[in-house]
Amino acid sequence: MAFEPPQRLVRALGEMPGSAQDADWLERLPRLAEEAMDRRGVVAQRVQAPGGRSSLVVLVRYSDGTPAALKLVPPAARPDLELAALAHWGGFGAVRVLDSRHHEEDGGLLLERLHPEVSLRSLPEAKALLEACGTLRRLWVAPDAGHGWETVGQRTARQAEALRKAPPEVEALASAALALREELTAAPSEELLLHGNFRQGKVLAGERAPWLTVGPDPLVGERAYDLARLVRDRLEDQVASSAGASGARRRVNKLADALDVDRERLRGWTVFRAVESGNRALAAGRRRDAESLLEFAAWL
Repeated sequence: MAFEPPQRLVRALGEMPGSAQDADWLERLPRLAEEAMDRRGVVAQRVQAPGGRSSLVVLVRYSDGTPAALKLVPPAARPDLELAALAHWGGFGAVRVLDSRHHEEDGGLLLERLHPEVSLRSLPEAKALLEACGTLRRLWVAPDAGHGWETVGQRTARQAEALRKAPPEVEALASAALALREELTAAPSEELLLHGNFRQGKVLAGERAPWLTVGPDPLVGERAYDLARLVRDRLEDQVASSAGASGARRRVNKLADALDVDRERLRGWTVFRAVESGNRALAAGRRRDAESLLEFAAWL
């Protein structure tokens, strides 16, 4: 099947460090996808569009008609860690791995087919948050001894380095975010497997279960870190709302109480993650996104 990589993926990879290596992967991607499908004995139906910002997903079928989804990501994205997380969850709250035999050859993930056009974002906000919380409860489990995932402290240490070099317009918020991170990592409270990038758009409708999460960027640490990304979900609606800062703070408290997470730790991680994302968006030239993220962080 001849295709061009989705433009959303091309743009996103161009913003990331190591873009030269990613450009080479993009150039070879049509051939890589054909070879990955041949190895697994599946045939392509269509490329999922607009697709993700860090992967290509091809909707495929086995010869007997069984649907599946083939996911390919750049090697630097460590698909082996995603596979390990999905295997650890074993389909409980997350998409199920159908075949991992050829993963070491091409990094591909052959997954059960969900409904990519139906995510929690299609639901009213209150219902979406309720289902999101239920999904997170299933994902937060203890990792195996000797696991290979990085910790929240390790990941945020790298992110903190970039924040220390933030431009003057971000400096005040960056300093506040860095101080919060120091306080939070000084006394880590939990060691659980986290999704790492959990939001409503990462939870899709399925046949085996009503809602299953996809696309983890797994790490180990406390629930408040994982929940912090969900706090700012549907950010465009929150920024446009007349509730503003008070609405954002109520959202923190509501989600913290729903999942029995400490409110102040959730607020702290929400600020850090929003500022860190805003700084990256600014560096990538996405000023509108950056301004929304930094405004949201300032509300808290």
